[in-house]
Amino acid sequence: MYAIVEIAGKQYKVEKDLVIDVDKLKAKDSNSIDVDKVLMFVDGDKVMVGKPYLSNVKVKATVVSDVKGKKVRGIKFEKRKNYTRTLGHRQQYTQLKIDQVAIA
Repeated sequence: MYAIVEIAGKQYKVEKDLVIDVDKLKAKDSNSIDVDKVLMFVDGDKVMVGKPYLSNVKVKATVVSDVKGKKVRGIKFEKRKNYTRTLGHRQQYTQLKIDQVAIA
């Protein structure tokens, strides 16, 4: 049993007890979050698709922590100008643990 949900404008496939990284949310650690934007729900042979969302399926998640992703390196370079610059970026994520995927 799994569901496709929309969190912060991006789509994720979630199952019970799965830990996912989503874009940083304004939520504290160990807070509970209800995800209402469920796009699709699959339970064996039973498939439910929303238009655009399913109103009778709820996903409950708990905030585990805020983490940073891997460092992404970038470089600026101009030939024959003696100019190079290295850039770095670490995206901030919120880890969510999926507690329940159920039909309400």
